[in-house]
Amino acid sequence: MLTVLVDYDSGNLHSAAKAFQRMADETGAGEVLVSPHPEDVARADRIVLPGDGAFPHCRRALSLQAGLFEAVDEAVTRRAVPFLGICVGMQMLATWGREYEDTKGFGWIGGEVTRITPADPALKVPHMGWNDLVIDTPHPVLAGIETGDHAYFVHSFAMKVDTPAERLAHVDYAGDITAIVGRDTIIGAQFHPEKSQATGLRLIANFLSWKP
Repeated sequence: MLTVLVDYDSGNLHSAAKAFQRMADETGAGEVLVSPHPEDVARADRIVLPGDGAFPHCRRALSLQAGLFEAVDEAVTRRAVPFLGICVGMQMLATWGREYEDTKGFGWIGGEVTRITPADPALKVPHMGWNDLVIDTPHPVLAGIETGDHAYFVHSFAMKVDTPAERLAHVDYAGDITAIVGRDTIIGAQFHPEKSQATGLRLIANFLSWKP
């Protein structure tokens, strides 16, 4: 079994790779590889797409690596390889990103990514730090994760999904913020599992053993 963390210059993947390897060792999920190569994505049994920074930058950076997005797209949409998007890697699942400029996403989860506007003006943006999850839709990757479990967020934009059933969890930040999305073999987390202690490690372990 091979899990590939896609490296397209979107941030330091060291801590994420360590967390995935730790849980792969604990669950017997095989090898974890950080790679920018389409041929590695093509042979992966699971694909993880991280992302730090602005939506347009990440989307362009992914497209600039020759054949990389095409390999991810072919694996996920044609061969139904389990996929996890993290932070901007989750946001790019949407139809549109509205950060700085209108940018087309993958369109795998219908919706758009817009600026967070808390109803309470005292709350700062970016939404940064720990927040309690509210589980909306049960899912195998959320097994053992309950409403009230907390996760670590750093973001100024959030996804609004078109289909309510595809929002698996949210948090309250003077208004609902989508925390986890999913459908078919695709799942995304707005928070950073590798920084979210027990909750994040549980999600990683569940993803690595998920057989959709």
